[in-house]
Order: sequence, then C-alpha cells, then structure tokens
Amino acid sequence: MNWKYLCVACLIWSTATFAQDGKHPAPLVIQEQGSFMVGGTIVETSGTFKFSDYLNPAGQKAYADHAYVFYQIPVNVRKLPLVFLHGGGQSGKTWETTPDGREGFQNIFLRRQYGCYIVDQPRRGRAGSSSQSVNLQPQCIDKMLFSLFRFGQYPELYPDTQFPKDPASLEQLQRWATPDTGPYDDYVTSDAMAALFDKTGAAVLVSHSRGGHPGWLTALKSPNVKGIISLEPGGWKYVFPFPEGELPEPVQSAYGLHQGEPIPLEEFKKLTRIPILIIYGDFIADSPVDDIGQDQWRVEMQMARAFAETVNRHGGNAKVIHLPEIGIKGNTHFLMADQNNVEIADLMETWMTENSLEK
Repeated sequence: MNWKYLCVACLIWSTATFAQDGKHPAPLVIQEQGSFMVGGTIVETSGTFKFSDYLNPAGQKAYADHAYVFYQIPVNVRKLPLVFLHGGGQSGKTWETTPDGREGFQNIFLRRQYGCYIVDQPRRGRAGSSSQSVNLQPQCIDKMLFSLFRFGQYPELYPDTQFPKDPASLEQLQRWATPDTGPYDDYVTSDAMAALFDKTGAAVLVSHSRGGHPGWLTALKSPNVKGIISLEPGGWKYVFPFPEGELPEPVQSAYGLHQGEPIPLEEFKKLTRIPILIIYGDFIADSPVDDIGQDQWRVEMQMARAFAETVNRHGGNAKVIHLPEIGIKGNTHFLMADQNNVEIADLMETWMTENSLEK
C-alpha cells in the first residue's frame, strides 16, 4: 500500500468531515489553474526608438484590446467548461465571492465539476490596455445603479429582495464597478471572446447584462460556443440581433430606446444551432413606469421574448424564464450575488442537463 496517497486521502476525508459541521465549505480540489491574455491588437508608431529618449513612443508598440482570463479546472472535470462574461461597468469579480462573503458562481460550478473561465473584457479591469483613450472621471452614479440593479426605491431596499440587506454588502457591490479604459465596443469584446473559444474549444457561454450582446456576437464568430445562458441581457442601443427584415418595432423606456440589431439571416441562423437560456429576475414592471430600473428591464425582457420567438421560428431552441412566473421571487439584476444564487445555479444546471450540455 502506498502510505503517502493513503495519508492524502485521510487528510481530504478528515477535512471534508470537518466541513460538514456547517462552519466551513467542503474542500474544493483543483487539478489546474492559471491565467492568460487572449485576442487583442498591436499598435505600432513610426520612427526610431532611442534609449536616450525612451519615453518617446517612436518605433515602439502597444499591445491592447485583449481579454484577461483566469481559469480553474477541477478534478473529474466535465467535458464542457463554462466561460463567464460580465456586464457593463463590471469585471470578472461578478462571478467570484458574493458581496456578503458567500460562494459565487465560480466556486458553485467548480464544485459541480465544471471547468470555469472567468473573463475581464477588453478595456476593463485586468485587461485595461486600450488602443484608444478616454477621459476617466469619478462616476457618481450610485443612486442610478441602485435603480437599474433593482435593489429598491432609494435608499430603501425592497423588503422581499433576495439581495443581502446589510449596508456593507450594498457598498461592496457598488465597489465592484470598474471604468472603461477605452471606448466601449462589443465588437472588440466579441473578437477577444472568439479567440478565447478558439483556445478553450467547445464550451458554454454564461453572460450577464451588457455582456449579452457580445455573447451573441461571439456565437456568430465561433462554432465552439455550444450553448448560451444569458442572465438579464441588456444595455445601450443593441442587445439582441434579428434577421434583416424581421426586426421588432423599437420600444421606448424610461432608460432609453431599445431596438434590434439587423444581421443577415444566414448569420442569424447560427444562433438556431445552439440552445439558449435567458433569465430575468423580479421587480420588473408590467407596464410603463418612471422608475428607470423597473422600466428598462420591462422592455429588455419584451425584446428578449421577441428574440427567442424569432430564434424558435427559424428552428432554434431559445427559452426565456421570468423567475417570478415559476415561483422564484425577490431576485435583483445581480442574480449571481443574490442570497438564492444556489437556486439559480440549480436552474441553470437543470437546463444544461436537459440540453445535454452537462457532459
């Protein structure tokens, strides 16, 4: 008998037993982890580099517009990993520990033997090198975000919200925000994401909020996207693509105008070849209201349903779930941070199993 391996097994067993006391999570065994940059461009200036004038950009290059990816592969990993793309103003932090210190989707799905790739999109967070400049200023938008994220009517949280109710958690989530270091561009993001899927091979894309649109674009650019779970896709201008000539009527909300993005039918049909799940939470208006958060997501969900209907009409498999309609209530825009995030993960995994994406 190899006593070294026996001792390791005993250590794992004893730690797991300790974890069952409810004070600590069970051990999480990672086979491999690392990080890398992927995609991007190179900007080169003309001229000749001189060491005597080393701060002069002449003759030098800038490496920019790539994505940053942190990955972990658990033992007994499933065949299809998950690639997590955050939303606007956010970074890969979205998927890590929740504002009140619970495990986020990263660990939840690692424990279920899914490989996890956590992305910082180009021009944001740890992928901050941009080929174009912007004027960075402090963003005093906490009350706007309070509404957009559907936490409540400022300064009061909705009494039945699933978001942690302590002030420290709210401050934590506000501090998750990180600025764009270059002009926001979904097409730059989707180029880097397609390069990532070239590297990962077949995988399932999980997007959030403004990450929804570059998520669809990524699937158009890479056949390695085998399924998409999009949590509350939304954002500026375009969120959902539609075949040319089949766009729904633009809809005005308190947040702004919402319209479809026209693309060639043959391109759109790529989205009919993969299963798609779209999930929206609670506190979304049924009819026009002044509250920008309730009204924005009313229209976003309306457009999502039109998108899913169009996908299915062309032979695809798209599903929109409004959580209160299936008895799951109280969720904010940040489903992965809410107190019932395990229940949301269960819903996602059930759908993946139904569509043979859990292998």
